[in-house]
Amino acid sequence: MLKSTLAAALAALLPAAAGGATLIQAGHLIDGVGNAPRAEVTIVVEGTEIRAVEKGYRAPAAGDTLIDLRDATVLPGLWDMHVHLTSEYNRGSQLEPFTLNEGDIALQGAFFAERTLNAGFTTVRDLGAAMNTSIELRNAINKGLIRGPRIFAAGKAIATTGGHADPTNGWAQRLMGEPGPRDGVINGPFNAAEAVRQRYKDGADTIKITATGGVLSVAKNGLNPQFTEEEVRAVVATARDYGFKVAAHAHGAEGIKRAVRGGVDSIEHGTFMDDEAIRLMKEHGTYYVPTLSAGRWVAERAQDPNFFPALVRPKAAAIGPQLKDTFARAYKAGLRIMFGTDTGVSAHGDNAKEFRYMVEAGMPPLEAIKSATIVPARFMEVADRLGSVEAGKLADLVAVPGDPLADIGALERVRFVMKEGKVYKDLRQP
Repeated sequence: MLKSTLAAALAALLPAAAGGATLIQAGHLIDGVGNAPRAEVTIVVEGTEIRAVEKGYRAPAAGDTLIDLRDATVLPGLWDMHVHLTSEYNRGSQLEPFTLNEGDIALQGAFFAERTLNAGFTTVRDLGAAMNTSIELRNAINKGLIRGPRIFAAGKAIATTGGHADPTNGWAQRLMGEPGPRDGVINGPFNAAEAVRQRYKDGADTIKITATGGVLSVAKNGLNPQFTEEEVRAVVATARDYGFKVAAHAHGAEGIKRAVRGGVDSIEHGTFMDDEAIRLMKEHGTYYVPTLSAGRWVAERAQDPNFFPALVRPKAAAIGPQLKDTFARAYKAGLRIMFGTDTGVSAHGDNAKEFRYMVEAGMPPLEAIKSATIVPARFMEVADRLGSVEAGKLADLVAVPGDPLADIGALERVRFVMKEGKVYKDLRQP
């Protein structure tokens, strides 16, 4: 009697998923690894995982939940490998360090994170946030307190004094102080190692350096190298000790080459990479994250003489249009390319526009989709759990109307989002 009572009590405590599976009937499936879509499949989800991907439409059994996406294309949850979730550039951005508190930045991040998830991006790499707010945002999402994508966070990006990620650029001299490794500002290999260790202490997942000048920092040069090769090597060597990969923001060719020779894992933007830089990246296996969306956005805003500070406007006008040509050359040369937008410069939620820009520049739609699914999952060494629709992987799934291989713009019209088996967006017709 006691045994039967205990058995009944334990059964009542079992999760709902134990009573049945979720069956997703997909008209077409782009699974992230195959070279062609599959028609009429059923994806079987139990709890947080995909248990099976079956040919044909399985009928639900008692206790199963049916999600009918027979008029849609289902894909793995999308990845954006370059975002800044806790900010979004605007006319007043230069004043925000003085007008926003840490709580304001964190709440912005919560809003932008949900918008990103609703756009179909279930995983992102956040490559720089003020006050480490991307790390706290990641933690809150992981705890289920707010809705957002899975985040690999860099925390505060690492710069040299006056470099692109020096947080005091453009400030009055009496306010600048002397930011150091704790603030993500270094000079020399010893400082570089200290800054990486501080990111580890802060709880970061990855490291970002600004190897050259940038567009939106209030500084004259957007192209000059800002790290010595020795400094890059010190960052990379220390990062390896702590299990970090290193991303390098880099526009100018010399800075790109120093970063690649120094051992970074990815080049972000890469705007003025030359043939030697491309050769070095292929030789070292360095990935390229093009951020075409940010290039278009800053070029458009540069036409407004009152939008950017005077030092920023000419950089935006010059660098923005170049990115498309650079991407086309990089793709033809066979560089390893990962999808990344630099959203936070452009608007959160518009991430999928990047697919259209990549296809316009010559990348086939299926390759563009893989650059936002299985390619970054392999890069981040989590392809055993993410990046494709296969049995045993986490149930990160999105659905779009029509055929994105025929109309890449379909990826901008996400209808359904599931992350780890939980539905976050469902715009199916009743």
